[in-house]
Amino acid sequence: MAGLGRRETFEKGERLLREGEHGSHVYLLLSGWYKVVARTEDDREALMAVRTGGDIVGELACFDALPRVATVMAAGPGVTRLIGRQEFNDFLAAHDTVARAVMRVVAGKLRWSTRRRQEFGSCPVEMRIARVLGELMRAYGRPGPAGTVIGVSLTQPELAALVGASEPSVHRVLRTLREERVLDTGYRRILVRDAQELSRIAGTGPDAPLVT
Repeated sequence: MAGLGRRETFEKGERLLREGEHGSHVYLLLSGWYKVVARTEDDREALMAVRTGGDIVGELACFDALPRVATVMAAGPGVTRLIGRQEFNDFLAAHDTVARAVMRVVAGKLRWSTRRRQEFGSCPVEMRIARVLGELMRAYGRPGPAGTVIGVSLTQPELAALVGASEPSVHRVLRTLREERVLDTGYRRILVRDAQELSRIAGTGPDAPLVT
């Protein structure tokens, strides 16, 4: 698939896709980090997800020809392949293995969205943050001497949007996790020192608290 379409490069802040626009092409992300954002009911721009090399964006509009449901912007320099709808669909029709992989990607995004909605209504903020950080760590983490560096440039407001919590609540939870040596935070950087404890807080470890 990396040979399809045409090569396009982006710099920080440039938009690949815009929410509400009509368009049916997709982007295969080859390198860089990208933020998926959408407008809220009070017209704020909220971070919905992050994507990086190997991911695909824009596939929903390619399949159903409806307007884009979110904006995708580069978080830094990145390289992509812009693939037209017909070329993309023809390639999937001719390559069953790739088509199934794309379906798994779409299913994974839907599961992520469903989990977020469920957690927003039932889980405490600490658990939501631990779950999101755990997922980001597994998907984008880089092992280091002191732990795992989450290679996603996130501000605290963006993390708050991802977990559906207020900024003060996120600030308090991160401060507690730092004090307990579960993680360290710096400028747009998170280092997970104790992945096992983070998993327990998230409710996915062997001693995880029950959620009712």
